[in-house]
Amino acid sequence: MKTKLNSKNLGLLSSALLLGGNAMAQYSPTPAFEGTIGKTLAETKESLPKTQPLAPDGAPNIVWILIDDIGYGAASAFGGLIETPTIDRLANQGLRFTNFHTCAFSAPTRAALLTGRNQHSVHFGFFANSSYGTPGYDGYLPFEKATIAEILRENGYNTFAIGKYHLTHSADASQAGPFNRWPTGRGFDHYFGLSPDEWGTDQWHPVLYRDTQREPDDPQGRHVTELLTNEAIRFISDQKSAAPDKPFFLYFATGAGHAPHHVAREWIDKYRGKFDKGWDWYRQEALARQKQLGVVPANTRLAPQNNGVKAWDDLPADEKKLFARYMETYAGFISHTDHEIGRIIRFIEDIGQLDNTLVVVMVGDNGAEGAGRELGNHQPNLLNATREERLAKALKNIDLMGTEYSSPNYPEGWAAAANTPFRYFKSYANYEGGTQDPLILFYPKKITDKGGIRNQYSYVSDILPTTVELAGAKTPTVINGYPQEPVEGVSLAYAIAPENKNLSERHTVQYYEMTGSYAIYKDGWKASFPHDFRTGRIPESEERWHLYNLREDYNEIHDLADRYPEKVRELAEAFDAEAWKYNVYPLKDRWETKNWSILDGKNQVTLHTEGRPYASLYGFRFVTGSYAVTAYAGIPASGAEGVLFSSGNAASGVSLYVKNKKLTFAYNAAGNLTEIVSPKTVPSGEVVFKAEVIYGNDSGGGSGNNTGNTRPKTVSLYVNDEKVAVRDLGVIQNAAGGNIEAGRNFGTPVSTAYKSPYIFTGNLKKVVVDKL
Repeated sequence: MKTKLNSKNLGLLSSALLLGGNAMAQYSPTPAFEGTIGKTLAETKESLPKTQPLAPDGAPNIVWILIDDIGYGAASAFGGLIETPTIDRLANQGLRFTNFHTCAFSAPTRAALLTGRNQHSVHFGFFANSSYGTPGYDGYLPFEKATIAEILRENGYNTFAIGKYHLTHSADASQAGPFNRWPTGRGFDHYFGLSPDEWGTDQWHPVLYRDTQREPDDPQGRHVTELLTNEAIRFISDQKSAAPDKPFFLYFATGAGHAPHHVAREWIDKYRGKFDKGWDWYRQEALARQKQLGVVPANTRLAPQNNGVKAWDDLPADEKKLFARYMETYAGFISHTDHEIGRIIRFIEDIGQLDNTLVVVMVGDNGAEGAGRELGNHQPNLLNATREERLAKALKNIDLMGTEYSSPNYPEGWAAAANTPFRYFKSYANYEGGTQDPLILFYPKKITDKGGIRNQYSYVSDILPTTVELAGAKTPTVINGYPQEPVEGVSLAYAIAPENKNLSERHTVQYYEMTGSYAIYKDGWKASFPHDFRTGRIPESEERWHLYNLREDYNEIHDLADRYPEKVRELAEAFDAEAWKYNVYPLKDRWETKNWSILDGKNQVTLHTEGRPYASLYGFRFVTGSYAVTAYAGIPASGAEGVLFSSGNAASGVSLYVKNKKLTFAYNAAGNLTEIVSPKTVPSGEVVFKAEVIYGNDSGGGSGNNTGNTRPKTVSLYVNDEKVAVRDLGVIQNAAGGNIEAGRNFGTPVSTAYKSPYIFTGNLKKVVVDKL
């Protein structure tokens, strides 16, 4: 709860902070004048205000690297079969932590990471865009629990965030702000990355922001990870040119390897044929390598295969061909990411800063993603497509995998392999496969045990206190006027010295929870309660307490709950205590679709074309009912053409455009394109164009975001209030990809009749979208 401060209290708190060493508040009241004032300069003694904190002598540069959706057994640094030479180098010259855990999902992990607190404690038990109105789930990071950027900036650091943030509520992520909850409002001097509320992006057509402003599209069409790396290097270069002795903090959080798995063909072809033996072979091979590296205990056996994953040898040849290409694409994607990280590391080395740089590499914000299910995803399919039709379409377009005309996510068999030696996937907070990820610390100045292994338990909230301690920084008692609540993580610095490698762990109790599945770790024991309302992989009969001794059973093979009921009871009570302490209750086991965006609760949005094109994955939802798009334009006598309005891309979307002086509405459902064309020529002068999409009654039910998929739809076109065309689409699934644009089509084109961006050449004044 925020404490109200009067001016007296604020002054006392600020004074206490200023006396607390180097951690001076950049936003404190102006310090008292310490000189003397006379009538003349000769009688006056100057005293300049100390407005900028100074970093401790010898303070290191700090780089945090966070890779998305990868799994414990993917990267070669931890025994995986995907080549990651940069990460290997950092691991071989630093320390590997083999018992590091995350929150099973992206945003909660990032909230715990950046604040050093438990995810529910900072209101991120799930995602902000599907939040719930209780303190554990509302999606608003408390200012009383500062981020690492706020702490380090108070310690004399420049601070930069690059890539995926995912911690701004969608209601705050428009150009109306408030911007104090964007990265630049939470301690980062500069930000370059995805919209701060978004989970991911089209890697070839990213929507990017610089600080709080939409970035123009890259004219060269470069991969988003390359663009992020370019900016990271530029930030460092500019900062070191201006203040060579001032340390920097770089938070580099890639969109990779989150789906869609996009990467250039040359990276995919590096792996051609290398996964033809399949995911069962991969698991065996990866485990052998993990044992050789020492990142799993020598007696580790493979966990049983996950429910729903078929044996590779039982698959038909065509499926093996397709599924192997999925993994080749993913591996190329990860290797490309490693290459781009290598560019940053080499630049820091080239400017002579690497020896005094602390690099923290988190190879995953959760386990590998199993959402591809049995067949994987390549291109969108109609909801009623059969298994055979889906496979045939994917095989026909196999050479498009990784390109802008694909949206790949591998089958869950490969996700299981990437999580070797653990069971299950991202989102399963009760299983190690959802929460255990590789951690690497690299700091040549302090780490002498090159290539060392550390097995002590650790959690993502431990990274902040570890960083603060190794940097010699101080955590202020007040930041930006907000009294600070305690950090909840535990520093890992105690385990760094070679003589301390076998010290007992200091993080001894940790709860987990995600969408109603939960677990508790305590002193080597783990009690786990699965709950799987989304996928059906885990039967309801398994929804009970399970018990594992992780010091003897590293990957949860032997359930000891029946043998040790008292231990189960002890841990269940420990979970209950932690849950009440950290805002875990009520258990949120549903994905609500409310609170997605600033537009929720509104029936109309107006897009003005004078500013930057509006774009948001959570901008406007077309799936729940009828809507109309109205464009107001001036058409010269010579005519005009181009996109008036678009949402989505070649995979799925809608577009209202003019071509050959005809108004056209494109309805693209999973790549199946229907176009409604006006037979009348568009007139010149001031013209009002409108498309109405009217939903009929339900014809088979539905829920959540897909309610519109079961409803017939009729499209009508109007020019200056005259109905010029109508088309009954029948029962057809939803079309619209999320991003909404006025005056152009961002990314791949919704319609095959034009090439993106197909900017409108007339005078487009505004576009109004109405829910009807």
